[in-house]
Amino acid sequence: MAVETLDEKSVVHLECAPPALDVESRNVPPHMAKLWRKLDFLVLPIISIIYFLFSLDRYSIGNARVAGMQKALHITDDQYSIALTAQLIPQMLVQIPSNHLIIVIGPRIIIPSMILCGGIVCTLQGVMTSFAGLVTCRFFIGFFQGGLLPGASLYLASFYPRRKLQLRIAIMHSALASASAFSGLLSAGIIHMDGIAHKPGWAWIFLLEGLFIVIVALVAFFLLPDSPTTALFFKDSEKTLIADGLRDDGILVEGPEKGCFWPEFRRIFTQPHILLMVLIEVFYDSTLSSLGTFLPSIIASLGYRGSVAQLMTVPPFAVSATLAIFTALIADRYAVRGLTMIILGTMATIGFAMFLVSYDDNVRYGSLFLFVPGVFCIGPPLGTWIANNTAPLVRRATALALASTIRNVGSILSMWLFGAISPPPRYTSATITLLAFQVGTVVCVVGAWVYLARENRRKERMRAEWRACHRAVDAPREVPLRNESIWFEYVM
Repeated sequence: MAVETLDEKSVVHLECAPPALDVESRNVPPHMAKLWRKLDFLVLPIISIIYFLFSLDRYSIGNARVAGMQKALHITDDQYSIALTAQLIPQMLVQIPSNHLIIVIGPRIIIPSMILCGGIVCTLQGVMTSFAGLVTCRFFIGFFQGGLLPGASLYLASFYPRRKLQLRIAIMHSALASASAFSGLLSAGIIHMDGIAHKPGWAWIFLLEGLFIVIVALVAFFLLPDSPTTALFFKDSEKTLIADGLRDDGILVEGPEKGCFWPEFRRIFTQPHILLMVLIEVFYDSTLSSLGTFLPSIIASLGYRGSVAQLMTVPPFAVSATLAIFTALIADRYAVRGLTMIILGTMATIGFAMFLVSYDDNVRYGSLFLFVPGVFCIGPPLGTWIANNTAPLVRRATALALASTIRNVGSILSMWLFGAISPPPRYTSATITLLAFQVGTVVCVVGAWVYLARENRRKERMRAEWRACHRAVDAPREVPLRNESIWFEYVM
């Protein structure tokens, strides 16, 4: 018999359900493993390509600057930083609304629409002739594409069980590293188109990139499924198996199970682990945005020039993509997201320390192979950790969007760290700041890990007490199931 209780204007429905979500299970039946791989081939290519093209613009602006854009537009370092900051303001404002539009309207419409509009604006950067044009283009790119990162993370978190998520997010984030590497290679080639159709080489970077984005967005309208149960090329029996697997893990929910926006939004601010993870996002994105935008300029300060500086950005990001996949495989198998983040944060700390104290350009370039992968590879476990440890769906969507919104505070800082606040070639103030952020990341990860471990032990004791009292194996579970419930086990 069902029981209903009231909790802050929202209804909690208790029903017979399996006990706590099993985050320790590692064995997957062969037929299910085959279905997840089939889903990978359908979902991951298109979402990774979308994220790749979204990320490409983030790095192309830095390469265009090295290729002569700043001089052609007659703008100062401060004006360049203002233009980049103009992108972040609308980006911060749209992320929570866009994630809720994805829930209400569906990702198949919202995600391609965001990338399509952003691609059109990206193309217009190829015809801009002034500082005002640059600021306008960056503003609308932030407005249209601001919701893509939390939206893509929410999308993948709705398709895979919790213990399978980080590998998929790492593959998507590897598109970010690939974009970083490919942007350098692409820009090095495109700038040789200087003069074609009376356009400078840096303008062709934006024109071709924008065209690619528009084409992929149009294809995505047809290929991107709304949910696993509406995916193309799957039999009804396969959809049922996938749906059952996601439902057992608390991922696939319907109706009241999704939760209500305002109650779940308020509860986010009472969750210590979420607040710590949001702070990590600030540290993480301050560093990642600095590297993504200014790495060509940093490498140029080490004595490399022009297309060579762009090409020298490729190796550190190639290492990052490989390491992200490796750490994701370990973290998914053994549920050690926090531990991998501690190791990566320590690795980045050592790299920044080397860059700060050394006066040898070869050693400073070598330090990039520590702090670029160390910083980059924190993104997948961090996003996965937030998605894994927030429930129900509405809270998960809001937490991912809130983290992405707050991290833009770090992005704004990053736009001013290199050049405007900290001049080349030493970038001393910027390096010290980012070094401190890596230490802050490690401290916050340890704090969140300790809190989650303590909560899991407390919940385990309460579940044992409940079963001893009621002499039952099957236990009531709230609908919606919230992560503070004793029947929800946190992923470490």
